[in-house]
Amino acid sequence: MFRSSHVAEPTMPTTLFFSQRNNAPGNHAARDPMRGTMLLFGLLLSSTIGLIAYRRRSLSRSGIAGAIVTGTTTFGMGGWPWGLSLVFFFVSSSILSHFRVRDKANIADDKFSKGSRRDFAQVAANGGVATLLALIYRLTPSHFLRRVCLMGYAGALATATADTWATELGVLSPHRPRLVTTGKVVAPGTSGGITPLGTAATAAGALAQGTVFWLLQRCRRSLAALPLIALVSGLAGSMVDSFLGATVQA
Repeated sequence: MFRSSHVAEPTMPTTLFFSQRNNAPGNHAARDPMRGTMLLFGLLLSSTIGLIAYRRRSLSRSGIAGAIVTGTTTFGMGGWPWGLSLVFFFVSSSILSHFRVRDKANIADDKFSKGSRRDFAQVAANGGVATLLALIYRLTPSHFLRRVCLMGYAGALATATADTWATELGVLSPHRPRLVTTGKVVAPGTSGGITPLGTAATAAGALAQGTVFWLLQRCRRSLAALPLIALVSGLAGSMVDSFLGATVQA
Protein backbone atom coordinates (compact mmCIF):
# COMPACT_ATOMS: atom_id res chain seq x y z
CA MET A 1 0.00 0.00 0.00
CA PHE A 2 2.79 2.41 0.95
CA ARG A 3 4.80 1.40 -2.08
CA SER A 4 1.94 2.12 -4.48
CA SER A 5 1.43 5.56 -2.99
CA HIS A 6 5.12 6.33 -3.33
CA VAL A 7 5.29 5.30 -7.00
CA ALA A 8 2.25 7.37 -7.98
CA GLU A 9 3.71 10.55 -6.52
CA PRO A 10 5.78 12.51 -9.10
CA THR A 11 9.21 13.70 -8.15
CA MET A 12 9.91 17.41 -7.82
CA PRO A 13 12.24 17.67 -10.87
CA THR A 14 9.65 15.92 -13.04
CA THR A 15 6.86 18.21 -11.86
CA LEU A 16 9.01 21.30 -12.46
CA PHE A 17 9.99 20.09 -15.93
CA PHE A 18 6.41 19.62 -17.14
CA SER A 19 5.30 22.85 -15.48
CA GLN A 20 7.98 24.79 -17.37
CA ARG A 21 7.06 23.11 -20.64
CA ASN A 22 3.38 23.93 -20.27
CA ASN A 23 4.15 27.54 -19.37
CA ALA A 24 6.62 28.12 -22.22
CA PRO A 25 5.49 31.00 -24.50
CA GLY A 26 5.29 28.83 -27.59
CA ASN A 27 3.19 26.13 -25.94
CA HIS A 28 0.93 28.69 -24.28
CA ALA A 29 0.29 30.40 -27.63
CA ALA A 30 -0.49 27.13 -29.33
CA ARG A 31 -2.90 25.96 -26.58
CA ASP A 32 -4.51 29.28 -25.69
CA PRO A 33 -8.27 28.59 -25.80
CA MET A 34 -8.96 32.26 -26.60
CA ARG A 35 -6.92 32.13 -29.79
CA GLY A 36 -9.69 30.45 -31.75
CA THR A 37 -12.20 32.98 -30.44
CA MET A 38 -10.00 35.89 -31.51
CA LEU A 39 -9.47 34.36 -34.95
CA LEU A 40 -13.22 33.98 -35.39
CA PHE A 41 -13.87 37.50 -34.16
CA GLY A 42 -11.18 38.86 -36.48
CA LEU A 43 -12.72 37.00 -39.41
CA LEU A 44 -16.21 38.34 -38.69
CA LEU A 45 -15.07 41.92 -38.04
CA SER A 46 -12.71 42.14 -41.00
CA SER A 47 -15.35 40.62 -43.29
CA THR A 48 -17.93 43.14 -42.11
CA ILE A 49 -15.58 46.09 -42.49
CA GLY A 50 -14.43 44.79 -45.87
CA LEU A 51 -17.99 44.53 -47.20
CA ILE A 52 -18.89 47.99 -45.89
CA ALA A 53 -15.73 49.40 -47.50
CA TYR A 54 -16.62 47.67 -50.76
CA ARG A 55 -20.07 49.25 -50.76
CA ARG A 56 -18.48 52.63 -50.02
CA ARG A 57 -16.12 52.03 -52.96
CA SER A 58 -13.03 52.00 -50.74
CA LEU A 59 -12.08 48.39 -51.57
CA SER A 60 -12.22 46.22 -54.66
CA ARG A 61 -13.23 42.55 -54.46
CA SER A 62 -9.62 41.47 -54.13
CA GLY A 63 -9.17 44.21 -51.54
CA ILE A 64 -11.86 42.56 -49.41
CA ALA A 65 -9.84 39.34 -49.46
CA GLY A 66 -6.74 41.26 -48.42
CA ALA A 67 -8.60 42.94 -45.56
CA ILE A 68 -9.92 39.59 -44.33
CA VAL A 69 -6.48 37.97 -44.39
CA THR A 70 -4.72 40.83 -42.61
CA GLY A 71 -7.55 41.46 -40.15
CA THR A 72 -8.09 37.83 -39.18
CA THR A 73 -4.39 37.13 -38.75
CA THR A 74 -3.69 40.30 -36.78
CA PHE A 75 -6.64 39.85 -34.42
CA GLY A 76 -5.98 36.15 -33.95
CA MET A 77 -2.25 36.45 -33.36
CA GLY A 78 -1.94 39.84 -31.65
CA GLY A 79 -5.25 40.17 -29.83
CA TRP A 80 -7.33 43.26 -29.15
CA PRO A 81 -4.61 45.97 -29.13
CA TRP A 82 -3.11 44.81 -32.41
CA GLY A 83 -6.43 44.20 -34.15
CA LEU A 84 -8.13 47.42 -33.10
CA SER A 85 -5.09 49.51 -34.05
CA LEU A 86 -5.34 47.97 -37.52
CA VAL A 87 -9.02 48.92 -37.60
CA PHE A 88 -8.05 52.50 -36.72
CA PHE A 89 -5.63 52.60 -39.64
CA PHE A 90 -8.15 51.27 -42.12
CA VAL A 91 -11.12 53.35 -40.96
CA SER A 92 -9.15 56.61 -40.77
CA SER A 93 -7.63 55.97 -44.19
CA SER A 94 -11.03 55.19 -45.71
CA ILE A 95 -12.53 58.38 -44.26
CA LEU A 96 -9.70 60.52 -45.62
CA SER A 97 -9.92 58.86 -49.04
CA HIS A 98 -13.48 60.26 -49.34
CA PHE A 99 -12.60 63.67 -47.93
CA ARG A 100 -12.99 66.38 -50.61
CA VAL A 101 -12.63 63.71 -53.26
CA ARG A 102 -13.82 66.00 -56.07
CA ASP A 103 -11.31 68.67 -55.15
CA LYS A 104 -8.54 66.09 -55.15
CA ALA A 105 -9.64 64.80 -58.55
CA ASN A 106 -9.56 68.35 -59.97
CA ILE A 107 -6.12 69.06 -58.50
CA ALA A 108 -4.43 65.78 -59.47
CA ASP A 109 -6.71 64.23 -62.06
CA ASP A 110 -4.41 61.35 -63.03
CA LYS A 111 -3.99 60.24 -59.41
CA PHE A 112 -7.51 60.55 -57.98
CA SER A 113 -9.98 60.53 -60.87
CA LYS A 114 -9.96 56.74 -61.22
CA GLY A 115 -11.43 56.30 -57.74
CA SER A 116 -9.98 55.22 -54.46
CA ARG A 117 -10.69 51.48 -54.39
CA ARG A 118 -7.78 49.56 -52.88
CA ASP A 119 -6.99 46.13 -54.30
CA PHE A 120 -5.29 43.13 -52.69
CA ALA A 121 -1.80 44.35 -53.56
CA GLN A 122 -2.40 47.77 -51.98
CA VAL A 123 -3.88 46.24 -48.83
CA ALA A 124 -0.92 43.86 -48.58
CA ALA A 125 1.55 46.70 -49.15
CA ASN A 126 0.02 48.70 -46.31
CA GLY A 127 -0.67 45.91 -43.82
CA GLY A 128 1.48 42.99 -44.91
CA VAL A 129 4.55 43.73 -42.78
CA ALA A 130 2.42 44.46 -39.71
CA THR A 131 0.49 41.22 -40.20
CA LEU A 132 3.69 39.21 -40.53
CA LEU A 133 5.02 40.73 -37.31
CA ALA A 134 1.79 39.80 -35.51
CA LEU A 135 2.24 36.21 -36.66
CA ILE A 136 5.86 36.05 -35.52
CA TYR A 137 4.91 37.69 -32.22
CA ARG A 138 2.47 34.90 -31.41
CA LEU A 139 4.61 31.98 -32.56
CA THR A 140 8.04 32.88 -31.19
CA PRO A 141 9.05 31.65 -27.70
CA SER A 142 11.57 34.49 -27.36
CA HIS A 143 10.46 37.32 -25.08
CA PHE A 144 13.02 39.64 -26.69
CA LEU A 145 11.81 38.87 -30.21
CA ARG A 146 8.20 39.37 -29.14
CA ARG A 147 9.07 42.85 -27.88
CA VAL A 148 10.91 43.62 -31.12
CA CYS A 149 7.84 42.51 -33.09
CA LEU A 150 5.59 44.73 -30.97
CA MET A 151 7.77 47.79 -31.56
CA GLY A 152 8.13 46.89 -35.22
CA TYR A 153 4.38 46.54 -35.58
CA ALA A 154 3.87 50.04 -34.18
CA GLY A 155 6.44 51.41 -36.62
CA ALA A 156 5.14 49.52 -39.66
CA LEU A 157 1.52 50.48 -39.12
CA ALA A 158 2.48 54.08 -38.35
CA THR A 159 4.42 54.26 -41.61
CA ALA A 160 1.42 53.01 -43.57
CA THR A 161 -0.88 55.46 -41.79
CA ALA A 162 1.50 58.37 -42.32
CA ASP A 163 1.83 57.61 -46.03
CA THR A 164 -1.93 57.39 -46.53
CA TRP A 165 -2.72 60.55 -44.58
CA ALA A 166 0.00 62.45 -46.43
CA THR A 167 -1.29 61.29 -49.81
CA GLU A 168 -4.93 62.10 -49.09
CA LEU A 169 -4.34 65.47 -47.42
CA GLY A 170 -1.07 66.71 -48.90
CA VAL A 171 -2.59 67.16 -52.36
CA LEU A 172 -4.98 69.75 -50.87
CA SER A 173 -2.11 71.98 -49.74
CA PRO A 174 -2.35 75.61 -50.90
CA HIS A 175 1.39 75.49 -51.55
CA ARG A 176 2.83 73.86 -54.65
CA PRO A 177 4.77 70.66 -53.90
CA ARG A 178 8.53 70.57 -54.23
CA LEU A 179 10.74 67.60 -55.03
CA VAL A 180 12.38 66.27 -51.91
CA THR A 181 15.69 65.89 -53.76
CA THR A 182 16.11 69.25 -55.52
CA GLY A 183 13.38 71.53 -54.17
CA LYS A 184 12.03 72.03 -57.68
CA VAL A 185 8.35 73.02 -57.85
CA VAL A 186 6.26 70.23 -59.42
CA ALA A 187 2.61 69.55 -60.15
CA PRO A 188 0.36 68.23 -57.35
CA GLY A 189 0.38 64.44 -57.17
CA THR A 190 3.91 64.15 -58.60
CA SER A 191 5.92 61.30 -57.05
CA GLY A 192 8.55 62.66 -54.70
CA GLY A 193 6.82 65.98 -54.17
CA ILE A 194 6.23 67.19 -50.62
CA THR A 195 4.23 70.05 -49.10
CA PRO A 196 3.99 71.53 -45.60
CA LEU A 197 0.46 70.15 -45.25
CA GLY A 198 1.55 66.71 -46.42
CA THR A 199 4.45 66.67 -43.97
CA ALA A 200 2.15 67.72 -41.13
CA ALA A 201 -0.31 64.99 -42.12
CA THR A 202 2.55 62.49 -42.09
CA ALA A 203 3.49 63.40 -38.53
CA ALA A 204 -0.12 63.51 -37.37
CA GLY A 205 -0.96 60.13 -38.86
CA ALA A 206 2.10 58.41 -37.42
CA LEU A 207 1.68 59.95 -33.98
CA ALA A 208 -2.04 59.18 -33.89
CA GLN A 209 -1.43 55.56 -34.83
CA GLY A 210 1.28 55.11 -32.22
CA THR A 211 -0.79 56.78 -29.52
CA VAL A 212 -3.82 54.61 -30.27
CA PHE A 213 -1.70 51.46 -30.07
CA TRP A 214 -0.23 52.58 -26.75
CA LEU A 215 -3.67 53.41 -25.33
CA LEU A 216 -4.90 49.98 -26.38
CA GLN A 217 -1.93 48.55 -24.45
CA ARG A 218 -3.46 50.24 -21.36
CA CYS A 219 -0.78 52.94 -21.34
CA ARG A 220 1.83 50.57 -19.92
CA ARG A 221 4.87 52.53 -18.76
CA SER A 222 7.20 49.96 -20.31
CA LEU A 223 5.67 50.78 -23.70
CA ALA A 224 5.54 54.57 -23.30
CA ALA A 225 7.97 54.96 -26.21
CA LEU A 226 5.45 53.57 -28.72
CA PRO A 227 4.13 56.98 -29.88
CA LEU A 228 7.68 58.26 -30.37
CA ILE A 229 8.70 55.10 -32.24
CA ALA A 230 5.65 55.48 -34.44
CA LEU A 231 6.37 59.16 -35.13
CA VAL A 232 10.00 58.56 -36.08
CA SER A 233 9.10 55.53 -38.21
CA GLY A 234 6.34 57.39 -40.02
CA LEU A 235 8.50 60.41 -40.83
CA ALA A 236 11.47 58.27 -41.88
CA GLY A 237 9.31 55.99 -44.01
CA SER A 238 7.65 58.96 -45.68
CA MET A 239 10.99 60.56 -46.53
CA VAL A 240 12.32 57.31 -47.99
CA ASP A 241 9.14 56.88 -50.02
CA SER A 242 9.37 60.45 -51.32
CA PHE A 243 13.05 60.02 -52.18
CA LEU A 244 12.34 56.83 -54.12
CA GLY A 245 9.46 58.55 -55.86
CA ALA A 246 11.71 61.42 -56.93
CA THR A 247 14.50 59.16 -58.17
CA VAL A 248 13.31 55.70 -59.13
CA GLN A 249 9.79 56.63 -60.26
CA ALA A 250 10.75 59.95 -61.83
